[in-house]
Amino acid sequence: MSQAPPPAGAFEAGPLLLGVRHHGPGSARAVRAALDAASPAVVLVEGPPEADALIPLAADPGLRPPVALLAHAVDEPGRSAFWPMAEFSPEWVAIRWAVEHGVPARFIDLPATHSLAWEENTGASEEEASEEPEEEASEEEEAEHARVDPLAALAEAAGYDDPERWWEDAVEHRGPGLSEPFAPFAALEDAMGALRERYGDGGRPRDLVREAYMRLQIRAARKEFGDEVAVVCGAWHVPALRAKTTVTADRALLKGLPKLKADLTWVPWTHRRLSRSSGYGAGIDSPGWYAHLFSAPDRPVERWLTKVAGLLREEDRIVSSAHVIEAVRLADTLAVMRGRPLAGLTETTDAVRAVLCEGSDVPLSLVYDRLVVGDVLGEVPESAPAVPLQRDLAREQRRLRLKPEALERELELDLRKDTDAARGRLLHRLRLLGVGWGEPARSRGSTGTFRETWRLRWEPELSVRIAEAGVWGTTVLGAATAKAEADAVGARALADVTALAEQCLLAGLPDALPVVMRVLADRAALDADVSHLAQALPALVRSLRYGDVRGTDTGALADVAAALAERVFIGLPPACTTLDADAAQEMRGHVDAVHGAVGLLAETLTGHDDLRPRWRAVLRTLSQRDTVPGLLRGRAVRLLLDDGVLEAEDVARLMGLALSPGTPPGDAAAWVEGFVGGGGGGLLLVHDERLLGLVDAWLTSVPADAFTDVLPLLRRTFSAYEPGVRRTLGELVRRGPGGGAGAVGHPATSSGCAPEPDAGRADAVLPVLRLLLGLTPEQPHSMDDDLAGVGA
Repeated sequence: MSQAPPPAGAFEAGPLLLGVRHHGPGSARAVRAALDAASPAVVLVEGPPEADALIPLAADPGLRPPVALLAHAVDEPGRSAFWPMAEFSPEWVAIRWAVEHGVPARFIDLPATHSLAWEENTGASEEEASEEPEEEASEEEEAEHARVDPLAALAEAAGYDDPERWWEDAVEHRGPGLSEPFAPFAALEDAMGALRERYGDGGRPRDLVREAYMRLQIRAARKEFGDEVAVVCGAWHVPALRAKTTVTADRALLKGLPKLKADLTWVPWTHRRLSRSSGYGAGIDSPGWYAHLFSAPDRPVERWLTKVAGLLREEDRIVSSAHVIEAVRLADTLAVMRGRPLAGLTETTDAVRAVLCEGSDVPLSLVYDRLVVGDVLGEVPESAPAVPLQRDLAREQRRLRLKPEALERELELDLRKDTDAARGRLLHRLRLLGVGWGEPARSRGSTGTFRETWRLRWEPELSVRIAEAGVWGTTVLGAATAKAEADAVGARALADVTALAEQCLLAGLPDALPVVMRVLADRAALDADVSHLAQALPALVRSLRYGDVRGTDTGALADVAAALAERVFIGLPPACTTLDADAAQEMRGHVDAVHGAVGLLAETLTGHDDLRPRWRAVLRTLSQRDTVPGLLRGRAVRLLLDDGVLEAEDVARLMGLALSPGTPPGDAAAWVEGFVGGGGGGLLLVHDERLLGLVDAWLTSVPADAFTDVLPLLRRTFSAYEPGVRRTLGELVRRGPGGGAGAVGHPATSSGCAPEPDAGRADAVLPVLRLLLGLTPEQPHSMDDDLAGVGA
């Protein structure tokens, strides 16, 4: 495309240096205006030169900002760097201008091959260079050596206490259509020149090397294209790029730089990751607001407040057109009172809080999160370079209709459906590879194994995790299989191997399962620690349940699980003796987990009907052995009661023995904690006042000097109950055994239940039961008798 001749004076002082603020919409508009006016022969942009081949992709409509250049070390993918660009980033505007006008564009910053290797190889030398004789430096000297924020320095000189507010007033609110397109850059160059005279390198020693490389690239471009060279870079670098230096001096600064092999590509980015709060060094406070300023053709305040009103209406808040009009008036008034050229984010936020949010910061936080920061996620076309694993993941995402999104969302999966089952396997495989796109969540309304709930959110850093995982294979399935096999061989704890077996089943990795099972069987045979076996059993048993829904063969797991349970039964009683309080608390968790696992195992395995009786025999042994801590004895009694093995009379007898005067108060308190702690413990005391009476009588008999020692245990036990349960227990203790009225309004017995069924209350539910069961009034009278028994 032919270019109009540049205006007189555009390149008189040499290359056109356009100093910008990264991710500044005012800078982006000014860059576009300056390039339109100057019509340079080549555009040079601050960025890694290895990405020059990626610049033409900016013309692809599938490359939608925010995006970032990702550079990672080939041999060490975890070492990476990003160069983010939003629609309102001056660098992106310059690249797009060059592509649209057919002008060559090149990156001129220090190559990624050096910048990625820099940190490890130069950290020590920089630290050594900073070591000086120990003498007290003045405040002025400390300020000179501190890292300088140019915006903050300029804002302070202009009398502003907020750099963002100064930048908005000086640059962002200037608007398009300036008569002199180069004036803003000349003013910024003068300001940065003064700052660099005052602060030197501003605490940025690496910038000296970067600027030397950029000067060399500018010289090469002038030699190739002449003087019509436009450079878009951070404003801080402009004075250094304008400085007169020699080629020899610049090359000397670059001599001996560390190197490594690097690959680059475009990856999606998000507005949230552009924000300063994310930890991004060149971040901005309000990427969503800046995107609005850049894209709004006119009346930005009115358009912004209309957008805010739409968001609040989606959240079912009452916001009318009158609210928007009043908010606009308030924002404009605040801007006039504060001497600002246009209402900025501060004024619009104050107006939103006062008018649209009625003074509440709760809806205002939603506005900040969704609009001021935003969740916009960029897109990258398929033609962009990518590691094979990334391409396979993209294919799987399209096939399963799982689009990456920056905004967190919940995904409910029904594993009985083929597509949902495949989605679940993909997410589990990615988790095994360390790519945490999805996090498992608790399913609402169902506890069946056929349902899974995930919280999905795509973060830009996941692109690095995918590059790292690429060493395991070229497909998600192959990489997850290889990673699982390696993890199994390298696992240290038996529980890690059983957890890995569970992951293999969830992720559908049949080829990895034999390796994992072989390692699991070897570790289980050699591990003599019962706590390790008890910790490993639950995950193994859970895995057995996945065969029905996921169509996975779990036969190998069954044999290992049965053998593991056998060893737990034999070794648990000796392992529970002479434990201290902390060890007993940990073992209690293992006992609970094994109890649940045995129940599942007995239901799952055929030909193992003796599992439950044998486990109950172990619990009986624990409940009656004096050398077992009281916490575990009480817990064993509770589990036997829940299973219906012990009657209430037997439990009352055992509790009476445990709380007898001869038992030390600490042991008795531990027994109570084991028995009534956990789910349902409070209801036991509510519905059986004999047990409550035993606990109450024991508490009142504890000596004053011992009560202080047992109080923390009791507080931990009873504070876990629901408020309603605690309130009912308090009422029962207040009235005393057998006194007053029962909770349901009829005379109470010592057990807290009515002495006889209330026939009148039972008759009242008969019509409802007939309706539910589909019975008619003509049914035989014997059916009414049966229903009356149910109602009673």
